[in-house]
Amino acid sequence: MGAARGCVVVPRPAANLTELMDFSVLPPINAALNACAAGLLVYGRRLIRRGEVDRHRRVMLSAFAVSTLFLFLYVSHKVSRNFENTTFNAEGLAKTAYLVLLASHVLLAMSVPVFAIWLIRLGLSDDRAQHRRVARVAWPIWMYVSITGVLIYLLLYPLNPSAVAL
Repeated sequence: MGAARGCVVVPRPAANLTELMDFSVLPPINAALNACAAGLLVYGRRLIRRGEVDRHRRVMLSAFAVSTLFLFLYVSHKVSRNFENTTFNAEGLAKTAYLVLLASHVLLAMSVPVFAIWLIRLGLSDDRAQHRRVARVAWPIWMYVSITGVLIYLLLYPLNPSAVAL
């Protein structure tokens, strides 16, 4: 009637974080975060063009938060896979186009956190003229990185040709 006396089950501690979480769910989540960041960037730009500075500030800080969460989850996924890459299984022009897209995405993505933090500092200190000048360069880069992030996800996962088909 009930539990056996003197029997205690002690769970084995996880050896590492990958045993606690299924990191394979992160690529579609990361793509969604990139899409969300792009949407917020477009909305934030629309708001500032209408002169809605406070709403613009909140939306752009949200875009930064979403992009920061993306970066954290992206690095977590990479670490969980020991920095192994997913291969795009195509040849010829398709492979070349993918590699050009990937290289441009990665190179420009490295500048986004720098630009974003710079823009936040300028915006919060109300240096609108300098904020506007930097944003003219940074906004299209951040948009490109967000959109190409979604495209790279689509190419590597749902649209990736099977390695066996080659």
